Amino acid sequence: MNAGDACETAWELQGSGPVVALIHGFGLNRAMWQWQLPALTPHFRVLTYDLCGHGESAPPEGRPDLAMFSGQLLRLMDRRGIERAAVVGFSLGGMIARRFALDHPDRLSALAILHSAHDRTPAERDAVRSRVRHTREHGPSANVDSALERWFTPAFRAADPEVIALVRRWIASNDPAVFPRIYRVLAEDDAEIVQGLERIDRPTLVMTGEDDPGNTPAMSKAMAALIPGARLEILPGLRHMALAESPSAISEPLCAFLLEAVGSG
Repeated sequence: MNAGDACETAWELQGSGPVVALIHGFGLNRAMWQWQLPALTPHFRVLTYDLCGHGESAPPEGRPDLAMFSGQLLRLMDRRGIERAAVVGFSLGGMIARRFALDHPDRLSALAILHSAHDRTPAERDAVRSRVRHTREHGPSANVDSALERWFTPAFRAADPEVIALVRRWIASNDPAVFPRIYRVLAEDDAEIVQGLERIDRPTLVMTGEDDPGNTPAMSKAMAALIPGARLEILPGLRHMALAESPSAISEPLCAFLLEAVGSG
């Protein structure tokens, strides 16, 4: 890990084989992939990193947008000598992964979009904007209880308080001055990546939870329909943070897809 490289990006490389870059979600950090790494690192050289304004990475300069985050991954790949990568993005990371696929198709070997919003309706967008305003006034922890309800099933919240507490700490650790600026990207910028998905010509997996209220099966089905040859996976009975609640439900189809798409080390 080097926190002073690639636009002050904190990163780690683990495993061997074809490179897979994992992009975490809004308000989280690269540690969220801890539940998937055991399945991926035996087959792939896995790059995890903190988005600008998250974890150990520096805050963004200027107004953050998807192009900035796409450029962050490109610079990190350049500085690590990575020519091509399979890019896996969760939530906001899935939006960044789509922006990267459209901006830098020659650097992409495969694409996986996990629990990510697509073409929100005006009502859906207004609901997220309302949460942005609330966190601007009251800080990153203002919406954490409602977020955890959206992200995890009631049974899991009751059964595994340690994971719930961990995710709560991740959210609370965000800089209150930076958090709402990046939240705006999550709220609004899915609109800019609706057009052009038909140009993506790399193997693609689109996945979400059956009960993910903000990144719905309908959104994933619409995305998969636009991307030629895309594979669709809907995870029964799971919400947004399926990768923590039921790691194998994510890891097994993701690993199978990547092995088929880019091979193994």
